[in-house]
Amino acid sequence: MLAFVVLIGILLLPTPEGLSLMGHRTLAVLAFAIILWMTEAVSYPVSSAMIVAILTILLGLSPSLDNPDALLTTEGALKMVLSGFASPAVALVAGALFLAAAMQATNLHKRLALYILSKVGPKPGAIVFGTIIVSIILAFFVPSATARAGAIVPILLGMIAAFKLPVNSRLGALLIITAVQSISIWNVGIKTAAAQNMVALDFISKEFKVSVAWGEWFMYAAPWAVLMSVVLYFVMLKVIKPETTNLTSGITVVNDSLKELGPLHKSEIRLIIISVLLLFFWSTESIVHPFDSTTVTLVAVAILLTPKIGVFTWEQVEKLIPWGTIIVFAVGITLGTVLLSTNSAQWLSSKVFGLMGLDSMPLLATIALLSLFNIIIHLGFASATSLASALIPIVLALATTLQSDVNPVGFVLIQQFVISFGFLLPVSAPQNMLAYGTGAFSVKDFVKTGVPLTIIGYLLILLFSATYWQWIGLL
Repeated sequence: MLAFVVLIGILLLPTPEGLSLMGHRTLAVLAFAIILWMTEAVSYPVSSAMIVAILTILLGLSPSLDNPDALLTTEGALKMVLSGFASPAVALVAGALFLAAAMQATNLHKRLALYILSKVGPKPGAIVFGTIIVSIILAFFVPSATARAGAIVPILLGMIAAFKLPVNSRLGALLIITAVQSISIWNVGIKTAAAQNMVALDFISKEFKVSVAWGEWFMYAAPWAVLMSVVLYFVMLKVIKPETTNLTSGITVVNDSLKELGPLHKSEIRLIIISVLLLFFWSTESIVHPFDSTTVTLVAVAILLTPKIGVFTWEQVEKLIPWGTIIVFAVGITLGTVLLSTNSAQWLSSKVFGLMGLDSMPLLATIALLSLFNIIIHLGFASATSLASALIPIVLALATTLQSDVNPVGFVLIQQFVISFGFLLPVSAPQNMLAYGTGAFSVKDFVKTGVPLTIIGYLLILLFSATYWQWIGLL
């Protein structure tokens, strides 16, 4: 109800000077969407359907930007509103979900996680280290944070049970929180690790006509993620101390679970080959070959579905794909695109960030304040994809007003890195909520680890902005 009240209230206000009626109505829909996303009054797919319907009607009954004397019409508005579904970024996210489904269908991600954990020692520090390594390696091959959490968390719960400890023991909190915090860190480090990265890259491509290759993203973000992984290791062992230091029985359970999987199946071998080749083509994009990440991913999906050489059938995969995620993602891109095309993002940027004086501040101060704003507003969003859809178009508009010697693409990318900060609360990311649902830790436990991780991550963003990212030309 609140979302509709705000929507109608903004629509009834006079159209501000410098903003078209279409832009005014787009901002009203943006406010409506933000309230739905923050309150989760309805599910994300349902909110997407509502946004599409309302945006189509309001824009269709608005004067056209090209011809103010004529209405855009709902047919013309529908073409704008459905444009997000034709985005290459949506195809890449859909392809990533197919890859995650392939891992689930074959249990390859579970085998990989079990294998790595079986090789670490029985000490708490060794298992924490192994958990972080599992998260890192899966981030390369499983382009879904929730799927990665779904692979790691059940294994860790099995280890905790083997120690005859309750799920909500100190050891349980230590391992489960480590897993999901590491997943959030590597959502930043790898371009294909999270859907929200694709949102930002789609907007950057449309606004600046620049594509960021997989290898370029890795060069920019992976060093930060490596340092944060080291920080995570020490923070977790310092903040949450387990009840026992001899965890041999847990490693035994891991080894037994690995034996139960048996030898590698043919489908797993094929998936390994496809995944390694896909990673090769991703990492050598624009270096060795001319194929973009989306095209390569779709080719991989086609191979995965091909009889005899693939790993699953359509009947299997359609039950494993969260189709609503694709709809939410496409609608988020649509909303951001409309914000940019109607100049409402530029108008909002000038009013919000202009009043703060960000466009006239030194670059590092601008990054510091905007990143802090980004972290605070994330407290109200359970979906980084939704946050990226709402915030990145506004950041794009701000980037165009900065000094001519600043790389606007790099400026926007840094804010996208910060959008993936899901460290503070269980509700800050879907993988956090999946882990919180196990009952292994309390909100207080999560906050105790999340506060230092957020502070150190923020300070590293500023340090990298002042040094490394300038040295390599990102800024």
